[in-house]
Amino acid sequence: MGEERPELVLIRHAPVAEPGVLNGRRDVAAVLSADAVDALALGVGRVARVIVSPALRCRQTAAALWPGADPMQDARLWEQDFGDFEGRALSDLPDLGEMTPEALAAHRWPGGESFADVCARVTPGLQDAARLAEDLGAPVAVVAHAGVIRAVLALVTGHVPGALAFEIAPLSATRLGVWRGAPVSVRSVNRVFA
Repeated sequence: MGEERPELVLIRHAPVAEPGVLNGRRDVAAVLSADAVDALALGVGRVARVIVSPALRCRQTAAALWPGADPMQDARLWEQDFGDFEGRALSDLPDLGEMTPEALAAHRWPGGESFADVCARVTPGLQDAARLAEDLGAPVAVVAHAGVIRAVLALVTGHVPGALAFEIAPLSATRLGVWRGAPVSVRSVNRVFA
């Protein structure tokens, strides 16, 4: 893997046991494939620390990738709260009609959050994780959700609406370089190891 350097490795959790449902803050289990987990662990390589969303699916994914590790949980890394629509089948969600990316990022689900809200919530968590990677001088893994990874990309690119265009597959890795005093840089996005 070459010389170890400070970076954040953002990993989306494994597929969920209840696909086709808007899970958001629901605590559903992950469906883990040993082959997919092994390929991702090999592709990611060694990490100095692991930070996870408190969601069961993220904790299960981290435990499968790094057995015996003691991940730090960070509640700021929960998926977007879809409020009244949590747990509904994706096919039953209302049609929002045509929306600009800006309007979509600002759309707040009744009783929940907008994507812009998620970006604001995630930002301090990303900053803390980046400082940890800098202090350790080594990679730090963050196991979270597609919405959280998009929020991180929004912060790095400086464009909240544009981050909604990124695909983030289950068990994919997104790598960000971190250097003290310099902006975070995107090394790769949505890398799936097979």
